[in-house]
Amino acid sequence: MNAKKWFFSFLKEYRVRYAFAYLLATLTAVGFIINPIISGTIIDRVVIGGDYALLPRLIIIFVGVTVVRSSMRYSYILIFERASQGMLFKMRDYVFRRLLEQDFSFYNKNRTGDLMSRQTGDMEAIRHFAAFTMYNVYDNVMLFITAIVMIFIVDWRLALCVLCIVPLTALTCMKQLRAIRPAFQKIREQFSRLTAFVQENIGGNRVVKAFVREDYEIEKFNRENDAFRDAEINAALIWRKYVPLFEFFVALTTIVLYLVGGIMVIGGQISLGQLVMVNGYIWMINNPLRMSGWLANDYQRFVTSVEKIFSTIDVEPNIKELSDPYAIPKLEGAVRFRDVSYSVEGEDVLKEVSFNVLPGQTVGIIGATGSGKSTLMNLLCRFYDPSDGDILIDRVNLKNYDLRSLRGNIGMAMQDVFLFSDTIEGNIAYGNPGASFEEVKNAAILANADDFIMKMPEQYDTIVGERGVGLSGGQKQRISLARALLKDPAIVILDDTTSAVDMETEAVIQDSLRHLGNRTAFFIAHRISSVRDADLILVIEEGRVVESGTHDELIKEEGYYYKVFKHQYGDFN
Repeated sequence: MNAKKWFFSFLKEYRVRYAFAYLLATLTAVGFIINPIISGTIIDRVVIGGDYALLPRLIIIFVGVTVVRSSMRYSYILIFERASQGMLFKMRDYVFRRLLEQDFSFYNKNRTGDLMSRQTGDMEAIRHFAAFTMYNVYDNVMLFITAIVMIFIVDWRLALCVLCIVPLTALTCMKQLRAIRPAFQKIREQFSRLTAFVQENIGGNRVVKAFVREDYEIEKFNRENDAFRDAEINAALIWRKYVPLFEFFVALTTIVLYLVGGIMVIGGQISLGQLVMVNGYIWMINNPLRMSGWLANDYQRFVTSVEKIFSTIDVEPNIKELSDPYAIPKLEGAVRFRDVSYSVEGEDVLKEVSFNVLPGQTVGIIGATGSGKSTLMNLLCRFYDPSDGDILIDRVNLKNYDLRSLRGNIGMAMQDVFLFSDTIEGNIAYGNPGASFEEVKNAAILANADDFIMKMPEQYDTIVGERGVGLSGGQKQRISLARALLKDPAIVILDDTTSAVDMETEAVIQDSLRHLGNRTAFFIAHRISSVRDADLILVIEEGRVVESGTHDELIKEEGYYYKVFKHQYGDFN
């Protein structure tokens, strides 16, 4: 399926409405032939012929046709507008769903601002095409054909004079389409860059202020803004080149008709009323000629936007489910890594990692920054698939599980805490929206978050800012931990979750986690205090498990773990 077929698939639901709207547009175009006929009749029979009794009836018909035609035009424009809004609603919903289906690797390659522009500027260009361009193209084609037919009926020689100009218009229009396409592609690309830049700066405004880089960022913004302006101006220069040509063809058509028609009236080949009638059809010819350049622009803008959106959503996720995946409401929590390796673009991140965890055990993972600790847990949640080896949960390969069932059994408090612009209660209950307030509060107590929440003015109804603005790093981590625990998961993953809390708070949280029941827990940490009581401690170095065992066993080995312990605790026992 290409981009245009994908677009028209959203219009199938509205094909009956569109068919009716096009019928009304056809009748409207045909209705335009009546008023010039009446004008010509008034000249020949009333003004020249003296049949003044006919005038009132002709005026009534003139007004009646105008009212009916205007009503039909209003109706089909309204149909197009409503259908386009319905189509846009479903398309935007579909694109958003496709974006949610994408895995981490997709978001690693695409900037947030680019994806935002797909849902805003590009969608609006598509809506404009469906609501305006589609009926305008048809409307103008029908007007032109109807006018040509009527001029043929009056006199074929006049019609041929008009048709001589049509090839020039068509050729100019085709040249404009070819010229404007790369210009619009540049506009959409630059708009995405500008959106991405603004989004990034708004999100990182505290860093900008902390390093006093406002002038630097303004300078960068001006460069992007100038590039966007230049792209728009380049497109306008193309319009400037071609639009006057269409206006020239309009004027040429009028001159030809008046010149040839006037000669024919003087020669007695047509009447003055017929010339007036043909003059009424000139508008029906000139308007399509005048609009062809603008409609070509609208069409090319639509093509560029729909191709941009389609290229974004036509990416298949790397993480795929089986046709009949294994879904289980509750896992036991046994985890086994069997010679697991993971690489990105030829660079090894994990190498032949193997370990076995029984249900209910706690596992501490420690290692230098960039050693692969978080990647290990991302593989367990199946955010990525291993390059080699197998990961098993409850003796079933991870790839055989239904993704929603798998991730629903894992509670993860990530290293990069993200909180939504919602109440504290809403953020904690995000993974379990049906939870009662008592359950939310109990999860907050387990995460040692209840005390500081109750001291806030609105307590659990306090609205936190975007990404948790207004809360300290430790407070955000504890809310994130409470959110993970409220899911009542079989497997809990805490990715450096207590790094921003003090030692006393960490001790309270660690004590609470020991009473979680039969849950398998993974602790990624830099502090020895966070992992020393774990049933199994894994030491990761350059993507490999170089040490494994309990705290006492690793101390006796006097390896990396022992060095970290000595560094943090000195010579104290």
